[in-house]
Amino acid sequence: MIEHLIPAWMLIPFAVMLLCIAVLPLVPHVGEWWEHNLHKLYVSLLLGVPVGIWLCVHSMSHELMHQMIYDYVPFILLLMALFVTTGGICIRGDLKATPQVNTIILAIGWVLASFMGTTGAAMLLIRLLLSTNQQRKYRVHTVLFFIAIVANCGGLLSPLGDPPLFLLFLKGAEFTWWLQNMVFEWLVTGGLLLIIYFLIDVYFYKKEPIENIMADVRESTKTEISGLINIFWLLCVIASTMFINEKYIPAMGGHAPWYLKLLREWCFIAIIAGSWLTTKKAVRVKNNYSWTPILEVACVFLGIFATMTPALMYLSEQKEVIAEFINAPWQYVYATGLLSSFLDNAPTAMVFNEMASPEGLKLATDPFLKAISMGAVFFGSMTYIGNGPNFMVKSIAEQEGISMPSFFGYMIKFSLIILLPVYIIVQLIFI
Repeated sequence: MIEHLIPAWMLIPFAVMLLCIAVLPLVPHVGEWWEHNLHKLYVSLLLGVPVGIWLCVHSMSHELMHQMIYDYVPFILLLMALFVTTGGICIRGDLKATPQVNTIILAIGWVLASFMGTTGAAMLLIRLLLSTNQQRKYRVHTVLFFIAIVANCGGLLSPLGDPPLFLLFLKGAEFTWWLQNMVFEWLVTGGLLLIIYFLIDVYFYKKEPIENIMADVRESTKTEISGLINIFWLLCVIASTMFINEKYIPAMGGHAPWYLKLLREWCFIAIIAGSWLTTKKAVRVKNNYSWTPILEVACVFLGIFATMTPALMYLSEQKEVIAEFINAPWQYVYATGLLSSFLDNAPTAMVFNEMASPEGLKLATDPFLKAISMGAVFFGSMTYIGNGPNFMVKSIAEQEGISMPSFFGYMIKFSLIILLPVYIIVQLIFI
């Protein structure tokens, strides 16, 4: 009988944290309380602090410190750098909302997502998409496909694309690994979804009242872009992520002091400050810029990363037992995908990477890394809570007067009947 350092009951705070994210927004009255970021922080601290104390008392403070300083801090600062720089680029206009134009906007976001993050690409284009379609009666399907294509599937090609890939990058994956190994998965998935969207939008476009189509043509305006200085700052984010690491700066590795190990994150802070100071206030006002979405992510993930520490340690100890049930790459696609759908894809990717990593290593090998990446990135779009940008896009759409499906309505009317079959096809082709 193997004696485990981490008892099974220490997984409870992690499960409770994830359940709070999934359930509390749906509970009447409680959902309104949960909307405030300060209340999310209270829940994170209520669950995370006791876990931290327990780990410290049992001489496991090193694992906690590593998780919070070298995983959580880089994770949040990368998202914040992408959020601030893209939030300073304002694209305004009212294009003709034809199926061709809408598909082109989705395709552009799909490509951009891997290089400026799903959060950045979604925040950059969602308002342009909504203003373009403001005269149309049937708009919900466009927002749903935007969530799937831009806020999730597009981010498969780099650590900048999606939070789980960035965390895997921090564990030792090459920056270009996904670009070298998963281009065809990205192309097939995105291509299928764009074709399906185009056909559905053609159907709804033919159902549009003639007065809506005439108003769309009459009120269309040219697209204007402002805040272009932030393209420079966005390139700085990309360059910092690619080149400020142990591979190019050996002094950051080994027993380097913490402030040197976090050199990349210091650069992110400088980029955030530079973007904020060099962007005209009027640009962010036009863009309806708010710190609320990124603060929400910071508060929620503080609790996730803290409570996830013992869960990761426990799974590492139980790898051999779990491997008896989940041991093939295709099984990792669906196991990672299932939890990514109902929990959150970033911590889910970390959990399964820990399970699939060979003894003594921090990163899963090729076929398993591909399976984990596919499950985490693609299946993050199966529910609103699978990936951070999903709820942000939903919230912005509702502010524009679009009646979005409920949590379960999203699944029944969209993800289960459209997304899941596409993901199954891609898995059968490639894994």
